[in-house]
Amino acid sequence: MQLVVGRIGRAHGIKGEVTVEVRTDEPEVRLGPGAVLATEPASTGPLTIETGRVHSGRLLLRFAGVRDRTGAEALRNVLLIAEVDPEELPEDPEEFYDHQLMDLDVVLADGTEIGRITEISHLPSQDLFIVERPDGSEVMIPFVEEIVTEIDLEEQRAVIDPPPGLIDDRAEIVPGGGEAGDR
Repeated sequence: MQLVVGRIGRAHGIKGEVTVEVRTDEPEVRLGPGAVLATEPASTGPLTIETGRVHSGRLLLRFAGVRDRTGAEALRNVLLIAEVDPEELPEDPEEFYDHQLMDLDVVLADGTEIGRITEISHLPSQDLFIVERPDGSEVMIPFVEEIVTEIDLEEQRAVIDPPPGLIDDRAEIVPGGGEAGDR
């Protein structure tokens, strides 16, 4: 199975290094020297990582055959894809690969159906589940512990405890004015 493990950013310096937006919890395994990665678009790959280092909190990689800034700039926005055994699981039981979460049913603690995860968006601050509702509309659910209270892979469901207004347009109004949580 193929997993997106990074996205190439801008060139760094003049010797072919690029910044990489890491999309894996295991960059030392997936993005280490010698790793051969497929790419999207496929025509730019495969790419073999020659060197890697962290500079000012950013991962910098150099790929075999890319020796200058022009070559590095040509790789901008290319997705890096690793081949992963589908049975392989993250070491931390609280971590999940995207493929494990796709198509999970999203329900409230009382079993009320909210929808199904159709996409996972990786943002700098947090990940978001894009959930398709039974009526075809979509809702975005932040993948944070306070909201996503349980991931049950055996039952193929994600249990959520959303704040008022997250999954519907009605915010909870409390006596005395203001919305719940505005105190």
